[in-house]
Amino acid sequence: MRAEWDHAHTDYTTPAQRRSPVSLAESESDWRRYLEHSTPNGWLIRDNAMTTALTTGRPMYLLHVTRNIDAIRASRELHVSTGCLVGALYCSPLTKQREGLHPHNLGAYLLRTKPSTTPLILEVSPDAPIRPKGIDYLHLGPIHLRTYLRYQSFLTPAENAQLGRTVQTGLRAAAPFLDTALRNATGRATAAPDFIDQLSAAIPHVPFLGYLYFEVLSEYLMLHSSTPETKTYAQAGELNNWLPKRLAFAAVDGMDQLFDLARFNPRHQRLVQLIEGTEPALAPGTAEYVRRRLSHLLARIALHPSQDTTAFTFRGADLGTLLKAAPGLVGQMIFREIRYLPRYHQLYHYFEKAKALEAWDYWAGEGIPTPFNGLLPKGEIGINPAYPRSTVRVWTARQDKGHLHPDEEIEAVLTPHLASWWAPPHQRETHQATGKSPAEPAPATRSPIPTQRSPKSGVPA
Repeated sequence: MRAEWDHAHTDYTTPAQRRSPVSLAESESDWRRYLEHSTPNGWLIRDNAMTTALTTGRPMYLLHVTRNIDAIRASRELHVSTGCLVGALYCSPLTKQREGLHPHNLGAYLLRTKPSTTPLILEVSPDAPIRPKGIDYLHLGPIHLRTYLRYQSFLTPAENAQLGRTVQTGLRAAAPFLDTALRNATGRATAAPDFIDQLSAAIPHVPFLGYLYFEVLSEYLMLHSSTPETKTYAQAGELNNWLPKRLAFAAVDGMDQLFDLARFNPRHQRLVQLIEGTEPALAPGTAEYVRRRLSHLLARIALHPSQDTTAFTFRGADLGTLLKAAPGLVGQMIFREIRYLPRYHQLYHYFEKAKALEAWDYWAGEGIPTPFNGLLPKGEIGINPAYPRSTVRVWTARQDKGHLHPDEEIEAVLTPHLASWWAPPHQRETHQATGKSPAEPAPATRSPIPTQRSPKSGVPA
């Protein structure tokens, strides 16, 4: 279990250490060297303001925005969220300056685009310098899978059957693209425009690919951008978060209302138009970067390290085989599909609290009161509500000429309680093709996902 959490974290101040499937044309270390030393902003991976602040061990100031300030005052509690930080209070850094606390550009984005929220300042006083280990949600697939198999009995036979069918049908439909990506990861390059179009067509069947597509493009934009805006943020030790946000909003109607990357699937021609509208100089290299980077990441994320990338194929593989050979991808699919079961609002705390408990335990052991999004150190940082060796104070924030100032201190504590979560209605091409509603219950047949039981206790393992 601990090895899985180690695998899902990245420390950009140390060499890459994750195990990967064999036969990849490029290693994680190869990519790390390229990203750090061959991109205009790669130096920010190691030398950025956020991780520097973590390693000092001094008090940190973080910005959180909330729509529930009255509930916080009444309950004297702050609840944490799930998502990319698993079970932490989502924040962005604040830098102490003479004029006040200056928000990271991610925080400035939140303040500008969420005017109906109340900004809060949180002061986190750690007990020691904090290890700059960030959690990479793209690598959480094996943990999602293990959690599902452990609590599978909480679902009805019909729900398990529906979930298993959806995962197997999606992987079968996307298998040609998945195999194409694996071939690319081993060095057998295909034409980048065709690759992008195949990726776009596969996303409705495997929504996780939309997340991977977006994160690869975010990395490309933030590390390669050379606009005056990006250079200004870089001087402050920050990667430019506005670039991927603009890309997502331009790519998908309504993304500013519901940020759902399962809907992010631009085809090649549209992708080039989007990058030209974001930063024209980066458009010519976009498709080739996505082809190389996404193929490499997908192979590492999807396949178990014991697999040979050149020998594995998704075509014709049954779900039992995929559970062992591709647990990362199956886990990511289950994590996303299970949220659209009609009963998931009742099941949410069982599945997500189990993962949060493990994360809190891991962070406590690693000395991490403030976990951050480790895809890149781009300013998404959280507060671990179960960390026993740090103190947290909370104030409402007063804004003045681009800076924040503590206003009213709130007598509230962070609690290891997950805030309520809601999933949007799920419309998929597979449902439309069969004429079935996404909420239609499946027949009570045996799930193709086997139940794993502990030989000692007889309960799901």
